[in-house]
Formats: sequence, C-alpha cells, structure tokens
Amino acid sequence: MNIMNRLLLCLLCLFLQTLTANAQLQSPSEFLGYRLGQEFTPYHRVNDYIHHVAATSENVIHVEYGRSYEDRSLQYLIVSSVDNLSRLEEIRMSNLQRAGLLDGSPSEHAPVIVWLSYNVHGNESVGTETALKVLHTLASAETPKIANWLDSTIVILDPCLNPDGRERYVHFYRQTRGSHANVLEEAREHSEPWPGGRTNHYYFDLNRDWAWGTQAETRQRLVHYNRWMPHIHVDFHEQSVNSPYFFPPAAAPFHAYITPWQRELQGLIGTNHAKYFDAQGWLFFTQQVFDLFYPGYGDTWPTFNGAIGMTYEQAGSGQAGLGIITEEGDTLTLSDRIEHHYTTTLSTIEVAVKARQRIIGEFMQYFIDSAARPTGQHAMYVVRHRGQEDQVRTLSEHLDMQGIMYGYALDQSSESGFSYQSGQQQRVNIESGDLIIPAAQPKGVLAAVLFEPQPVLEDTLTYDITAWALPYVYGVEAYALDQDIHWGTDKPVKETPDHPSNPVAYIAEWKSFEDAKFLAQLLQSDIRVRYAEVPFKIHDQTYTEGSLIMTRAQQGESFDSLIIQTALDSHQLVDGVTTTLVTEGVDFGSSDVTYIQPPRIAILAGPSISSNALGQLWHFFDEQLEYPVTLIHTDDIAHLRLSRYDVILLPSGQYRDVLTKKVMEDLRDWITKGGRLIALERAVSFLAKDEGFSINLKSDDEESTDSLEAHMIPYSERNRHALSKEIPGAFFQVQLDTTHPLAFGYSSYYFTLKVGSQAFGPLKDGWNIGMLKEGRPIAGFAGAKTLPPLMESLIIGMESIGRGEVIYFMDNPIYRGFHYQGRLLLANAIFLAGQ
Repeated sequence: MNIMNRLLLCLLCLFLQTLTANAQLQSPSEFLGYRLGQEFTPYHRVNDYIHHVAATSENVIHVEYGRSYEDRSLQYLIVSSVDNLSRLEEIRMSNLQRAGLLDGSPSEHAPVIVWLSYNVHGNESVGTETALKVLHTLASAETPKIANWLDSTIVILDPCLNPDGRERYVHFYRQTRGSHANVLEEAREHSEPWPGGRTNHYYFDLNRDWAWGTQAETRQRLVHYNRWMPHIHVDFHEQSVNSPYFFPPAAAPFHAYITPWQRELQGLIGTNHAKYFDAQGWLFFTQQVFDLFYPGYGDTWPTFNGAIGMTYEQAGSGQAGLGIITEEGDTLTLSDRIEHHYTTTLSTIEVAVKARQRIIGEFMQYFIDSAARPTGQHAMYVVRHRGQEDQVRTLSEHLDMQGIMYGYALDQSSESGFSYQSGQQQRVNIESGDLIIPAAQPKGVLAAVLFEPQPVLEDTLTYDITAWALPYVYGVEAYALDQDIHWGTDKPVKETPDHPSNPVAYIAEWKSFEDAKFLAQLLQSDIRVRYAEVPFKIHDQTYTEGSLIMTRAQQGESFDSLIIQTALDSHQLVDGVTTTLVTEGVDFGSSDVTYIQPPRIAILAGPSISSNALGQLWHFFDEQLEYPVTLIHTDDIAHLRLSRYDVILLPSGQYRDVLTKKVMEDLRDWITKGGRLIALERAVSFLAKDEGFSINLKSDDEESTDSLEAHMIPYSERNRHALSKEIPGAFFQVQLDTTHPLAFGYSSYYFTLKVGSQAFGPLKDGWNIGMLKEGRPIAGFAGAKTLPPLMESLIIGMESIGRGEVIYFMDNPIYRGFHYQGRLLLANAIFLAGQ
C-alpha cells in the first residue's frame, strides 16, 4: 500500500472514529423534545442536556465549580479538540506562566482561550438557550471549520451564571402563559412580578459584583477564572424589547488603563459581527450606552485582567417572553433572540482563531508590561496595619480573591505619598508590618484600578458609579507612594492574649465590623453583654467608647469557654480582668455602661421596596453579620404586632401606599413605647414629608438667576445637562460625632458613597451624627448643581420620640454589599444606639 493510500485510510478511520464517538450525541431539540425557542428550558433540563453532551462528546469536559445560594449547580464546559483536552492542564499552566502568575516558561504553541458567560441576569434568559445551541455546534464538530476552531481554541462555556434568578423568571413565565404565547405587550406574561428574575437569591446584580465578590456565585467563579485567565471574555445580556442588538466597540468613557490593543480587537470583532448582521438585515448599534469604566462588570473586570472583555446586548429581557410585538409592529421571538446571540458567539470564536497568535502575544506582553513597571502614577499602595488589624485582614482576603499580590513593610521609613484621607500629597511615616501592594506586578493593572484615588473620567456620561478605591471602601488609613520601599511576605505576628484564671470579666474593644460579628455570636449564645458609652482605663490598658464588657455574673458554667472560643472564631482579642474597679473613667455598674438587649429585628419587603436595597440588608444579616432577621411583607404591616420587634428597618422604596395614615400612627406609638425605626435613602425622603418627624429636605428658595442662554439647552446635550443635577456614585468625606453610639468604632471621618443628589438639613431636635462640611466629593464625579445644597447637609442622624428612636441614613451604608466601612454604622444602629 503506497503512502497516499495509507494516508487516506488513516483519515477515513479518524472520520469513522469521530462519527462513532458522536453517534449518540443529540441536538437540544432531539434531547428536550422541542425546538429551541419554543419553550424556556427549566434549569434541571439544562443540567440534563449538559451532562448528556459531556458524556457523549469527546470534545467536552464538564466542570461543576460551585453551588448557588438555592443549591443549584454552577458549572462550565470546556470544549476543544481531543488533542487539546488530553493536555489541558499543561495548556492551563502554560497560560498562567504567560501571565507571570506561575514560574516557568510557557510552551510556544498555544490555543486561544475564549470564555463565554451566559445569563448573569436571570430574566435575560435567552442566554442559556443560546448556550445549549452553541454547545451542540462545538461538541459535534460536524464541519471542518468547527473542527479547525477546536484545534486552535479552548472554549469555556458557562451556560448560566445566575441559575436562581433564571429559575425565578422561567417559573413565572411558564405559570402565566396560556397554551399559546400571547405576543401583545399588555399580556400578563410580559410583566414579571416583584422582585423579578434579574438578580440572584439575595436580589444582587451579579454583573456589578466581579470586583467585589460579595456573592457566593461570584466568589466561586473567580477561583476558576483566575485558574484560567482567558484571552477573550464575552458577557451575554438582553435589553429593552425595542432596542437593536449591541456589540463592541464599547462606548466612552473608556478607563485610561485599557490598552490600544484591547480597543483594536474590540473593533475587529465588531466588524466581523457587522458582516453577519448586515447579511441578515439585522439592526445593531455600537459605541453607545455601554461603556468600559466601572470595574465590577463582566466586560471591564476581565479587561483589567488582560482579556478582551465585551458585552453583547440582545433585545428582549424579562418582557419579551416567547414572543412580543415591538413598537415597529414586528414580532420579536425567542428564536430570533437565540439566533442573534448564536451568531455573535460563533463570530467571536472565528475572529479569535484568525487572530490567535497576535491575541496570545499581546496577552503575554500585557502582563510583562504590568510586572515591569507600575500602572498609573503610583509605585506602591500602603495601608496602616496598627490599629486597623481587622480591616487589613479583611482587605487582604479581598486581594487574595482578586489574585493581587501583597506583602508587608520590613522597615520604618518616611516617604512622599498621596493620603486618601486628606486628598493631599504629604510625607508618610511607614511602619514595619504595614500592608504593601506593589503596583508593578502581574495583576498590577487591576491593583491600580482598585486603588487609584481618582479615576480619570474622559466623559461624564457613564453607566455606573465613578469612585470605588479600596481605601475608601474599607475606610482605612492608606497612602499611594511615589517610590518603592522594602517589603516581604511574612505577616506581622499576632498578639496572643494571656487570660488570668477565673477573670471577673472580659473586655473587647469596639473598632471594626468584626467586633460586631463577635457581639452577634455572643448574643445568640445567651451571653450577657454591656458596652461603655465613655472611655475607661484598667491598670495600664485604656478602652475606647463602645468597648464590650462581659461580667461573670449570671452567665452560666460555659461562660469562659464560650467567650474565648467565639473570640478565636471571629479573630478578635478579648482581655480578662480580675477587677471591675477601673483606674480611670466609670465602673461597670455605672449608668454609662449599658446592657445590650438582644434586638428582635424586622425588615419591610414587598413590591414598593427596592429589591436591591432589600437584598443588601437581607444579605447583611444572613451572610455578613450572621444575626437573625424577619422579612415582613408590606401587605402585612397594617396587621403586624409591632411589639414583637425592637428594631424595624425601612429599606429604600416608595412608601405612600404602604405606610398609610393608620400604619404611621401605629408606628409612632410603637416608637414612643421604645421601638427603634431605621430609615434608609428614599425611606428618609418619605418620612421628611411627615410632620411627625424632624427630618427635612434642604430647600433653595432663591430665584434662579440663570441667563436665557443657560435655559436654552441644545437638545443634543440633554443627557449631559441632566448629569449636572445627578451624582452617579462618588465618595464624600463625612464628619462624625464619635461620642455618639452610632459612630463608635470610627475616627472623626467616614466615607459615604453617594448615589443620589437629595440633601437634608440638620435635625433641630435630635443628634446630627454625620455631616458633610463640604459639598464636593473626595473621589468621583458629582454634577455641579448638586454641590451647593450638599454643603453642611446631614448624612446620619437620630431623633428620640418618647422612649424610642428614629435613625436616618441618607445614603446606603452597605452599598451593593461591598461598602465595608459602612457595615459598622449599621451594626451600631442595631446593637448600640438607643439601648
């Protein structure tokens, strides 16, 4: 047999092997019993099909990377050629070497890694349907073109980032549609009920969480993303039913650290998409609305990790169902939506294959540059360790999750740097053990983005918040240095307390949210706890206001072991003392030492409440503070026995139809008898309209002196003009009254993240605990017309009504779950203030 015949025989055998391997592989339609687009596929059937493909295709490996809050599978599929899959670990490690995240030299031949993320918003449910079609196309590799793609790519396909939200939407839709889909916009199936399916179990928007990892789904995903570090990441979305398809290039503003190459490849991919859309007559738009600035998105976060990160937006979302008539009279079907996302998916892979060598080369150069020289103007970021041990530990865990390298100062020194607190350049005294984050490191771009004091905003028309620096998020004393200093990786040695035998009391200082978590556990263990409203001293040890005191009296036999073990579990230091007679200050029996009654807490929840605001509070109690809370439906507030609760929280929302005149009378009576009402954001605005509360919106009674030209705003500038009255998200420095229990554990300032422009005046009958002395932000953008009213405005206040209190938070202290510094404020309102 000659060489040519042998070659043909080998090719024939290989072809027959492929057919045999995929002989049992079914299409989604064959497996599910309906054509994709005829139904929304429930998640358990999605799982069934995914496992079927993984079991029958030699081109697929299935990975379960975690579980959602409602215990659904979080998973992805790795799709590539048999040869690539046989050396998958080698490819993965080589790619990490290329990024400088592993020692060693990467192999020369490497496939391009494309990560496809579908359905991060649960009610944008076309994503998962598209993922099933894409999976079958790639897994079957029935055409030479697809087979060639798999030789050159590793495709990581996550079919549903948010299974809990998606099931909420799919369950609603299947419940409300009839035997046939109704395409009329007013049909019930096109109006999903509160809270909707967009968010996860705790009503968090997972597409804002990449940089923070507050949610279990995000944290588990980041572990695997960092194990792979893909070259391209696509985040598939949906938008309103009347919008054409969006694909890159993205809109301005672009973050300053996005490279020319990353922008260039977006353009190449967009051009390829346009070719296919034009051929079908499908409308699309680019370079509008969806910018690349805020780092918490599924396009920006991968971009700051060296990838080409992109958002694709299809019309539909939670309104379109299986079909809906658009404003142009056309019927947008689920099948149409699938086809559009399917087309851009394959087009992306096609460009990745064609530009494979340059993509990989530019990816490697990105990390070489990042490790060789600092991104931005600062060489290092320093966080003071002494006195901020809890905050530094929590911040370090955040950096670990993000894959950012850090260490600790080896020596004392004096350097020049930027102070986040003052907003000024100054001399900085570095202490041994201070946390050091070098800007020159493989993940230096991400580090610079998360630590930059003031991101450069090329255009104020942005989609999200404009400030997010970690020192403001964690409220720590921190500096951005102009030069390197000596540092190492050995952690400072933690102090180990030596407790006297049989102490009469234990004392724990109150200086971080971790202390509040410690208190929450003690109260649930039936430990009696008091707190000091004034500083005191025992022997040579001084304790600040807010310090927790646990005396032995009436505590039970396991008192010592419970205190010590709870302190160890929560990383807190407690001091055992042999006397309650203080050296300075007040003794433990003083009226200035207050018993903490374990609070019974309720939160209002329902359609008039912001689901995001409610979810953040729910998550705060469940996952962060770990203290029980009861969610009360707004329909039930009129019949609720308020006396069952000590604290009621009003999340941001519309309360006109909830807090009726009768309910408000009941609430005021409950407050007068000792109840504590905590109002946040728009709930404060509602109370400001009620003369029974002291809170008032600031008003400007001066007549406008604007010229005629100032009123003649060009129509083309309408959006930009509106921004002059808005604050999309900026940090303001708040002056605190640290003698009030609401501010215990804080220094004289607090950084509030303001995302609204309303301003409130000081309370005339109450305590003005947090005030803005200046109207300008310390970081981020605020419209010019918002600043004058904010000067000397109230941010945190409390008034007494009878034996109870009303606490006002004008801004959300736990914004999106990531605003760590504000958590202690909320804990103070729950446990200390008003006791």
